[in-house]
Amino acid sequence: MAASTVWDILNETEIDPAPERAASTWAALLRSQADALLACDFLEAVTLTGARMCVFAVIEHASRRIHILGATPHPTTGWVVHFAKNLVMDLEDNGSRARFMVRDRDGKFPELFDAILAEVGIDVVLSGVHMPRMNSIMERWVQTCRHELLDRTLIWNQRHLLHALHEFEQFYNGHRPHQGIANARPLCPLPTPITDPDKIAPRHTKTRSPWRHPPRVRACCLTCTDEVFGKSRALLAALLQPLPRRVLRHIRVLVRPETVLRWHRDLIAARHARISRCSGPQRSARSPPRSPIRTASLT
Repeated sequence: MAASTVWDILNETEIDPAPERAASTWAALLRSQADALLACDFLEAVTLTGARMCVFAVIEHASRRIHILGATPHPTTGWVVHFAKNLVMDLEDNGSRARFMVRDRDGKFPELFDAILAEVGIDVVLSGVHMPRMNSIMERWVQTCRHELLDRTLIWNQRHLLHALHEFEQFYNGHRPHQGIANARPLCPLPTPITDPDKIAPRHTKTRSPWRHPPRVRACCLTCTDEVFGKSRALLAALLQPLPRRVLRHIRVLVRPETVLRWHRDLIAARHARISRCSGPQRSARSPPRSPIRTASLT
């Protein structure tokens, strides 16, 4: 039996290939359990004096809301435990339903940190060794914080760092859209879509600038009698040359704006050609003949 036959049979019976029948990827697990997941990590910031500050942050997978807990040059056990208790109180006040905390195997996390989270029903999930993709959402926020804040700001001391981080936290949670949650903001969800066509406001069209587009010439009414001009080509040749005012008064013919613009371009081109021909170094002895069409039309 050929492989294509087996593939057709699996498609007809809607059976997935063998490796995908009972297993799921880590990314699919994170998406399906986003409401119950938290992630935390430490990041390092350097001040102007060369001091290294350790920043502790926690992010919610479902809403992408970030919690910057604190920053210190010496992350001791008591300091980490203190902010772990503050995090638990903040989650209870916000009504969070988190049940798992994803973190790496950093030595800055003491055993008491896991015990405090276990008391409120939050289990700690350790990421694999040298596997940052298991904590990808938190690692992505660390990269965002470095590119948008720390790499563009000169940090003076610990107080300045905390002030800048809290300002960035307010911007990140209240104003910055996120592609992972359909370009919504963590604290400001997307509005309800409008499905009623009557409630949709009409789209306002922008007016074109007169400097970027050619001017529109209104159609003018001009007529011509057969006694003066015979054919349209004779009329065109006659309009390219100046006519007496008494003749212009009797001309009434329907002209489109595009025709007027074309006549204007032809008139400018003929004028430049005449000037360049008269001012050239070599001038022919014979004068250029006049247009036979204009002569035939005016005689």
